[in-house]
Amino acid sequence: MPIRNHIWTIAPQPQPLPETRIASERALEDMIVAAPRILSDEWMLIGRQETTTAGRLDLLALAPDGALILIELKRDRTPREVVAQALDYASWVEELEASDIAAIYGRFAPGRDLADDFLHRFGQPLDEDTLNESHQIVIVATHLDDSSERIVKYLGDKGIPINVLCFQVFANGEQQLLSRTWLVDPVQIQVSAATPATTRGTREREPWNGEFYACFGHSTTRSWDEGRRYGFISGGGGSWYSNTLNLLSVGDRVWVKAPGYGFVGVGEVIGARQPITEFKIATPEGERPALEVLKDGVYHREHAEDPEHMEYFVPVRWIHTVPLSEAVDEIGLFGNQNTVCKPVTPKWRHTIERLKERWGMNKPLTQAA
Repeated sequence: MPIRNHIWTIAPQPQPLPETRIASERALEDMIVAAPRILSDEWMLIGRQETTTAGRLDLLALAPDGALILIELKRDRTPREVVAQALDYASWVEELEASDIAAIYGRFAPGRDLADDFLHRFGQPLDEDTLNESHQIVIVATHLDDSSERIVKYLGDKGIPINVLCFQVFANGEQQLLSRTWLVDPVQIQVSAATPATTRGTREREPWNGEFYACFGHSTTRSWDEGRRYGFISGGGGSWYSNTLNLLSVGDRVWVKAPGYGFVGVGEVIGARQPITEFKIATPEGERPALEVLKDGVYHREHAEDPEHMEYFVPVRWIHTVPLSEAVDEIGLFGNQNTVCKPVTPKWRHTIERLKERWGMNKPLTQAA
């Protein structure tokens, strides 16, 4: 059914706010450029009204893992027209190389450097090897009809990472309020984009081998020493970082990399994702709350009451781990900024083979200390 919201005042006699209209979708585009968090607080805008082989793409953004998000406003076109246009843009976007993307950003933000701004925005360097390995399609609409919803859901079911962001405008006296609703959970689209069903241009793909990659961001936020000692991986600070932990199930094998250091461990998942407020850690005195035990990182304690931004944990039985000083970091090994992903590239197979060799996993292992 079409997406519709209603907003009511809080009062002894609640009153519905009347729905109104924004001046134009161009005005909505201007608002998004002025405040990109209207779209998402986890994306970085890098292009606007970019000329493509299929026409002018409204907006282009980057996710923390280097995935491109192409954003197209519906602009009163029919469902078939807007979806066809977006897919046409996607065929152009997937061929972009790092130099093309840097040039797009140069036109969007003259005099700025994409790598520098990416580092400032996300706190991590831009990896040209993973830049544009995947992309998402987002259609922005002031209303969504049944036909658009059917088309988008069908494409999503076929593995195409496409979503709709529906805005409504309400009048509150002389003030206008903007309401935002996603057709599909954005994390579901993020995972779909990170595990593409088709090849990206000429970049080689192969079937997923069933083993997961995890990114453990060691810093003042979280400590690999504690993750190693107490048996967990974690992520937080936003749903983009924490919700991919839901990909993991009991029994899954996960290979862990600490960005800036290298690969530090491999283990078996022994439990589901849990928020920091519920996660327990085994100690000599018995199980204790993670909030009491963990001391070497802040683990987003400031967001402990915020389900979207709090830290989440997945318990792991380590098969082999090493300290950061012994992390394996070689040219040609896989890397990705998603907290968890399912790599489908030959580089992943090479990475696992190399780690097994480095860690002696082709012979019986003793439990890491």
